[in-house]
Amino acid sequence: MQIREWDAVVIGGGAAGLSAAQMLGRARRRTLVIDAGEPRNRFAAHMHGVLGHDGVAPAELLARGRAELDRYGVVVEAGRVDRIHDESGSLRIVRDDGAVEGARALIIAVGVRDRLPAVRGLAERWGKDVLHCPYCHGFEVADLRLGVLATSAHSIHQIELVRQWSEDVTAFTAAIEPLDEDVRVRLTARGIRIVSAPVESLVSAPDGSSAIVTADGVHPVDALFTAPEPILDLAFADSLGLVRTEEPGMPIAVDARGATSHPRVWAAGNVVAPYGTVPVAMGTGAMAGGSANAGLVAEDAAAAVTERARERAAAWEQRYADTPRTWSGRVNASLAAIAADLAPGTALDVGCGEGGDAVWLAERGWRVTGVDVSPTALRRAQDAARERGVGDRLAVLVSDGADLPTSEEYDLVTSSFLHSWEPDFPRLTLLRQAAERVAPGGRLLVISHAAPPPWTLRAHDGDGHAHGLRRPDEELAALALEPEMWEVELVETRTRTATGPDGAPTQLEDGILLLRRRRS
Repeated sequence: MQIREWDAVVIGGGAAGLSAAQMLGRARRRTLVIDAGEPRNRFAAHMHGVLGHDGVAPAELLARGRAELDRYGVVVEAGRVDRIHDESGSLRIVRDDGAVEGARALIIAVGVRDRLPAVRGLAERWGKDVLHCPYCHGFEVADLRLGVLATSAHSIHQIELVRQWSEDVTAFTAAIEPLDEDVRVRLTARGIRIVSAPVESLVSAPDGSSAIVTADGVHPVDALFTAPEPILDLAFADSLGLVRTEEPGMPIAVDARGATSHPRVWAAGNVVAPYGTVPVAMGTGAMAGGSANAGLVAEDAAAAVTERARERAAAWEQRYADTPRTWSGRVNASLAAIAADLAPGTALDVGCGEGGDAVWLAERGWRVTGVDVSPTALRRAQDAARERGVGDRLAVLVSDGADLPTSEEYDLVTSSFLHSWEPDFPRLTLLRQAAERVAPGGRLLVISHAAPPPWTLRAHDGDGHAHGLRRPDEELAALALEPEMWEVELVETRTRTATGPDGAPTQLEDGILLLRRRRS
């Protein structure tokens, strides 16, 4: 079976789902909308309270929305979702016909289904003169005889709302009796009639009006408001383990951006706000669509960083593999001078190359872990350690160039000349990770080029900053480590004699940064 891959899949093609898809389409995301064709407000002839669309039929709004999506290449298809599989890096969405869609991001906007009160004759008039939202339909029935059929404690709010549109309001409260005395006093004070007898049916009168039949009589009304129980049909998403709220219907819990508890899933519309109006659904949909795109943007950036790190690692590996061992056999002089006075313990050498510093530390009793991007360099470091009789004191780890491949803590973490001329080399990120690996009481030693070697200045115009180099005080400031956690032991520059590529002696400046992590 061929799987189509999408940046985002939106489940639900109502006002929320189409709004989310519009944001994604405008962001040039490959987007699919799967719609069952059963919007919650399909029973209503007109929408109200929708700025710029007041009085428009719900179906007309959706038709306009779909036409707009065509401009952005969004695909809208009829169908239902059966289940979702969470796979590494993507979601697999299985439709009820067996087709499978792949998605990096998912927006759930399926809406809700209303479970109406079990009153004979009520369902047939739902969306006509049996209504739910006074903001949506109250103006059209203003000053008429209005009833409110209570279904839960939340109905008290609905009863008091409806009174805003008419002075002739009857509250049918059997489902929430006994009423609290304060509530009864408040409703009565507003002139709201209270009928506590159970409602048996809703019947039509010859003049087109309706009447509520209760156990104790007949009560004429021109329109009846009620709050149905919201039913969220989300079994297809059970495998995602989405956190739900305790509100009626147990809607999906989201943050202000529509993000759920799953990093690849957003939700919008009545699945997050069961009593939300069309504008609320559109707003949450637009927010979820934009937020999902932002999540994809962040993922794209992370993937690009990872790919660049892999390319850089491959280049270093090729550089080592194409040449014989280049290690001089000598430790960095600055490291030797500083570490000579330290009691041996555990050490992590970040960017150890062929092991000059790591082997020297092992010879002095340290148990060393060397990290580098080149497997060839690490094998040479291990060979050198074995040749010097300290092979059992040196372990190696291959890094991907973006993160350190260990979470252990060490008594000494060192990095010597961890530089690259590439502007996207994550030097500070790696050094901050190195600092996180220092055990309480341990030390971080960073040895760097405080100025570019003279031959590189001849090859490249500019100063050290143009080469991405910092002096040790600048390095300390850039690392931005918490001062209460670190004691600064050395921040200085040292000059040493070296041999340039042309064989001539030259002077190099090494930056030395030695920090000790406080024990508490």
